[in-house]
Amino acid sequence: MPYSFHLEESEITTNLAASFNKLAKGQQSTERVLKVVYYPLAVFRVRPITRCTSSLSGHIEAVLCVSFSPDSTKLASGSGDSTVRLWDLNTELPKHTCKGHQNWVLVVAWSPDGSKLASAGMDKIVLVWCAKSGKNLAALKGHQQPVTSACWQPLHVAESFPWLATSSKDATVRLWDVSVGVCLRSLTSHSQPVMQVKWSGERADIGGVVYTAGRDTVIKVWNPKDGGMLNELKGHGHWINTLALNTDYVIRSGPFSHEPQKFADLSEKKEAAKKRYAEAVELCGGERLLSGSDDFTLFLWRPLVSKTPVCRMTGHQKIVNQVAFSPDGRWFASASFDKSVRLWDGRTGKYVHAFRGHVGGPGLAKPFTKHTH
Repeated sequence: MPYSFHLEESEITTNLAASFNKLAKGQQSTERVLKVVYYPLAVFRVRPITRCTSSLSGHIEAVLCVSFSPDSTKLASGSGDSTVRLWDLNTELPKHTCKGHQNWVLVVAWSPDGSKLASAGMDKIVLVWCAKSGKNLAALKGHQQPVTSACWQPLHVAESFPWLATSSKDATVRLWDVSVGVCLRSLTSHSQPVMQVKWSGERADIGGVVYTAGRDTVIKVWNPKDGGMLNELKGHGHWINTLALNTDYVIRSGPFSHEPQKFADLSEKKEAAKKRYAEAVELCGGERLLSGSDDFTLFLWRPLVSKTPVCRMTGHQKIVNQVAFSPDGRWFASASFDKSVRLWDGRTGKYVHAFRGHVGGPGLAKPFTKHTH
């Protein structure tokens, strides 16, 4: 596996002496120990995007959400035409058109083993689909307002098949057992619409930890096992629009990596997912939660360690509407209505760079590619 080496946050590209000479005058001392840090790089080749490989046409209204399957072989798309489409990325052809929604589809989310897909939106209903056949498996009803977000329980902390969490503008979060199609928990402490839900891979003894946030400006930490609230994280002065975990990639991809793999059953997938999660947490120095808000700021948290944020980040001049961590958790990006995307250090929250170039409309920070170094 290749590595990159850094001296005082500056990458060593030639030799140590040359990097030492680039340090600030106050740091160029032979009387103190200089820390050299190394990071593993991707083992696959990374190439710049030079052309569009395919145009996947079929939806007759705007495409509102997309999501890659955990094994990266399929793509799901939700649309204003009320359908969900599944695409084969090897052939770049459509596989299934899933019909059942009566209004815009705002959310699509793959189960971490890749066997099921959840979709939801303006019609307040959560539909679960078989990824292989495209058939509807369950219709989960209970929300009284549009569904804003959905995520699955991490595979390695699930007792059987992972549960599904959904948030809604009705100010509730619901936890579902999709195998039997019932709501197991209704989390009702929020006083305003809940816009985001995330399911952490920590605390396997209680099935992970659920984080929720929305327009009441508070992040709530939940025990999914009994539905009790563990903590509240306060600091934002306006609506919270977006949440991200530095383990999002490894949780979302479950047992799958860039290497072809075959699993005999769900238990083998769970063991592989558990191993990948442990390696990811060790690499990034513990799980962290990131929040972005209408107050133009971001907060970096260690929710199970302290109610005090690791860092409060300023710099955006308008609403922060999306945040995403790199797959290895070393960096995170934030997008704003100020038409910029900012890059930050994933551990400390230190500002790194601002990318500008959008000339109109809000920025949307989609998840980093898994090939990110």
